[in-house]
Amino acid sequence: MQKARIKLASANIDKLNQICSHIKEIAEKTGVDIRGPVPLPTKHLKVASRRTPCGSGSATWERFEMRVHKRLIDLGLDERALRMVMRVPIPEGLNIEIEMIEA
Repeated sequence: MQKARIKLASANIDKLNQICSHIKEIAEKTGVDIRGPVPLPTKHLKVASRRTPCGSGSATWERFEMRVHKRLIDLGLDERALRMVMRVPIPEGLNIEIEMIEA
């Protein structure tokens, strides 16, 4: 049996959850079996830099962090459901990857 594995990644968790719920609605409408969204570990990207670029003054640091949230969804292979998923409007800053796997 084949499945479609959808990998989602975004720095904005609200957009990510919105798309996941949209995909869940499509699966419920078409009657396709769905597994997920499975939350994957969040990647924390951290950067520390000096506040004063010239180097004079006290050694104070600015700390910046970006979090990348990831979700994984497995959909049963149905052509109609996949076409509907492909038509979902993807917001800016959201990464989506769809692949077919053997289950």
